[in-house]
Amino acid sequence: MFDHVTIRVSDLEAARRFYELALDAPTNDGPHFTEWDDFGISAASAERPVTRNLHVGFGATSRDAVDAWWRKLLDAGYESDGEPGPRPQYSESYYGAFVRDPDGNSVEAVHHDTTGGAGIDHLWLRSSDVAAQTAFYDVAAAIVGIELAHSRAGFAQFRFADRTGSFSFVDDDAPQTENVHLAFGARDVATVEQFHRALTSAGYRDNGSPGERPEYHPGYHGAFVLDPDGHNVEAVFHDRRGRPL
Repeated sequence: MFDHVTIRVSDLEAARRFYELALDAPTNDGPHFTEWDDFGISAASAERPVTRNLHVGFGATSRDAVDAWWRKLLDAGYESDGEPGPRPQYSESYYGAFVRDPDGNSVEAVHHDTTGGAGIDHLWLRSSDVAAQTAFYDVAAAIVGIELAHSRAGFAQFRFADRTGSFSFVDDDAPQTENVHLAFGARDVATVEQFHRALTSAGYRDNGSPGERPEYHPGYHGAFVLDPDGHNVEAVFHDRRGRPL
């Protein structure tokens, strides 16, 4: 699905406690980010404000696992955002449960027929201009391997070419989602450069020219553009040839 999604948090220790309980031990605990496979948290700052009003769903292995996840988090004192149960409005096999993280984001465990694994299953991002968001991701789509799967007034869903996950923009009068970092994997450095060139040529705002970012790891090649809602969108290629992990 995503190479990674990062949210900024107001209290790093509180967020880490929540996500360790929700997702188990981190897969990477570095100086910049704490990560659970394709999802990470980092401390907010004046330049990188707190992520608000995001919905993120994580895959679960079964309906029983969804139930146990929800109960575990409620027993730890976290706020429910929706009891475990079927959600046939999404699909016949959809079964989910919802909890609020310390910054109020909606976090879900979900199981359905096409659950792709334990990582991010889907994102929902509230937007006041779904058409503008759709236009941005349409430019990026063929470059980073996504496609527009569903579109109607006030709703657009993009999914990945292998159909293992999705992300959607929704206008439902809820507060707009703010300050999310979405990173798409690229097959090589040229694809990173193509992504940046296509979007900036289309008039979108540069947020970091293509180049290596060795502070993340040697061989990390990324480029960054802001989408119409101000989310930081990246194409990244991890060149591991002859380099330490």
